[in-house]
Amino acid sequence: MKTNYKLSGTPNSPVLIFSNSLGSTMAMWDDLIPYLLPYFRILQYDTRGHGGSEVGVDPCTIEALGRDVLEIMDQLNIEKAAFCGLSMGGLIGQWLGVHAPERFSHLILSNTAAKIGEESSWEARIKNIIKNGMSVLSESTMNVWFTDAFRKNYPQKEVWATQMLLNNNLIGYANCCTAIGEADFRDSIKNIPLKTLVITGDEDAVTTIIHAEFMVAQIPNAELKVLPARHLASTELPAEFASLLIHFIVGETSFEKGMHVRRTVLGNEHVDRAQNNITEFNEAFQEMVAEVPWGMVWTRPGLTKHQRSLITLSMMIALNRTPEFKMHIKAAINNGVTPDEIKELMLQSAIYCGFPAANEAYHSAQEVLGNLDLN
Repeated sequence: MKTNYKLSGTPNSPVLIFSNSLGSTMAMWDDLIPYLLPYFRILQYDTRGHGGSEVGVDPCTIEALGRDVLEIMDQLNIEKAAFCGLSMGGLIGQWLGVHAPERFSHLILSNTAAKIGEESSWEARIKNIIKNGMSVLSESTMNVWFTDAFRKNYPQKEVWATQMLLNNNLIGYANCCTAIGEADFRDSIKNIPLKTLVITGDEDAVTTIIHAEFMVAQIPNAELKVLPARHLASTELPAEFASLLIHFIVGETSFEKGMHVRRTVLGNEHVDRAQNNITEFNEAFQEMVAEVPWGMVWTRPGLTKHQRSLITLSMMIALNRTPEFKMHIKAAINNGVTPDEIKELMLQSAIYCGFPAANEAYHSAQEVLGNLDLN
């Protein structure tokens, strides 16, 4: 079965997988991604029967949808990842947490429940859309997904979400309704060993705070966060939602965030060596290095890490900072910059920084790149 997906971010970053709600596509997460790319490599995918993914021929169950995730991970050689699923995606996350916890570092279950509704209500919904089409659900779904204030203040976002719903494959949507109706993890989520964050909205009438509290009580290592939102909390409050994920997976302090990004850019070996060389004399400086450039600047969403690497290399050439330039050549490769891009950057630097500076940079870059395995 063909699963439509998008992988973005730098190759040296840990992977965070997003699983969409019923009736939406992987685009529901797009507003979060700029906040998260400094920290993670992001894998978005369309659940089968949604967006660009095929409907599939097997009976649609949450187990089948969970195995789809594992199949994508295997295809992309992703050994381990963090997983965030909302609503139906949260049910998929529960199945993965019970049956494949070794493949995941963190689990985020958003606006979901151990059991969502009754089978009879899902069967009635299927009959309704088969008879009347997806448009019969548009108004009620928007009311479930978004608060009144959000719909009033962001009408263009509601138009986008409505179109996303109406574009659904009718059979794919119906199959997933069946999967949701049959799913029941009330007795099994106690076996999830992963560190788990449960998120819900204070106005979510479908998967309520009571449902969230039940999951937190059952999952051994779980915590709860409540946002002022309805069912699509990640779309209503992308910055706040992203912040919860960063705090949960990375840490809340500038130092923790900085050390995380520093490791993804410079590599564990370099950072461990720097940490092992900390003395009373340089300790304050090393803390400032972690907190300011890495924790406050490299974590900002305004530029990609790829762009920041190119900018940094340019400045190191102009300032003739050869040791730092060599360090950031390797960092640039970690951030997805290619040798050809580095070559073009140095060529341009000859014009604006001078031929001697560019010549020095070429020698240094060749030395570093020659010692890296770029295959």
